[in-house]
Amino acid sequence: MHHHTLLVHAGRETSAAAHSVSPPLVRTSTTVFATLEDYKQAQRGQVFDAPRYGRSGTSTTFELQRAMAALAGTEACIATSCGLSAITAVLAAHAGPGRHILLSDGVYGPTRVFCEKDLAPSGTTVEFFSHGADIATLLRGNTSLVFIETPASLTMEMLDVRAICTAAHGRGVPVACDATWGTPLFFDAHQLGIDISVHAATKFINGHSDLLLGLCTGTSEALSPVRAYCDRSGAHAAPDTCWLALRGLRTLAARLARHQASALTLARWLQAQSAVQRVRFPALQTDPGFELWRSQFSGAAGPFTVDLAPCSEAAFSRFINGLSLFSLGTSWGGFESLVMPAVPHHLRALAAPEDAPRLVRLHIGLEDPADLCDDLHSALRRMHQGEDAAT
Repeated sequence: MHHHTLLVHAGRETSAAAHSVSPPLVRTSTTVFATLEDYKQAQRGQVFDAPRYGRSGTSTTFELQRAMAALAGTEACIATSCGLSAITAVLAAHAGPGRHILLSDGVYGPTRVFCEKDLAPSGTTVEFFSHGADIATLLRGNTSLVFIETPASLTMEMLDVRAICTAAHGRGVPVACDATWGTPLFFDAHQLGIDISVHAATKFINGHSDLLLGLCTGTSEALSPVRAYCDRSGAHAAPDTCWLALRGLRTLAARLARHQASALTLARWLQAQSAVQRVRFPALQTDPGFELWRSQFSGAAGPFTVDLAPCSEAAFSRFINGLSLFSLGTSWGGFESLVMPAVPHHLRALAAPEDAPRLVRLHIGLEDPADLCDDLHSALRRMHQGEDAAT
């Protein structure tokens, strides 16, 4: 089935018994079994959507996991408490003394922190590579995982996913990817060769900025060590959260189409503004990553980063504070537009030159793009007026 049809019909197996369009919300801390044989079978944990204990999931959890696996074109899915918990579960499941993990340099900041502050001190060798590197030269005999994010968090560089997967698989190394930006609708991670696709469902998949959730998709075999880690650490998601995300999932295609159209409109408008030095958005033909984006993605609804011309801190504050339709917040993927100062984590320790551009990340929501352009225009004018008065 096409994605639009799957979004409507997948994850509704328990609806019929409840005589309901949507599956019922099932909460429980204790799963009960009819026979000892059933209990023993469940505790073996060989089936991803079989009940074992409330922490591991209820039928509500399994409905979301089945829907997400179907959407991603793979066998299985694991729901965790948030996007970061999904990332750390994948990394921790492949870490350990004597192991080596390769990560792309532009991964989400907290991903990098977890590797540097938790994995490295416990004996895992963590190595970061730039977006243009040939990872075939970086793979070692003890490399246990390659973890990437595309596009790069905040800086928006693109990676050649096919080349990375080919090199890693040639050495028997699995590849995991933070694919939150593209979602399964715009980024067919598993078709490109990615073994484990990670999503912060907090963002587009839910789409309403009212929950935290992580999802990992892949084959049962690829996800087996991740699931075991989640069982040991208690990282599984609550059924209430899964129920809300399943409801949000139904409108994902419709929302992404609107987000994408508006994002392209705003990005092109910003390119024409004198106060803007660069718009980092791979879907633009002028972006250095455009060809890679076009060959790997079918759409681009995600946030993008803008390099504003160098200005004083006071002027930068006037721009941020002058926005009325863009709320100041660090997440994205909801119905509302957001703005955030963008400082890539791996560059935070470096002193920024006085003439460096000011980076801001914009998430384009579901408002009318003309109103959003007016809001940005007003904030840019306010920023310049203050600078003119100071000189």
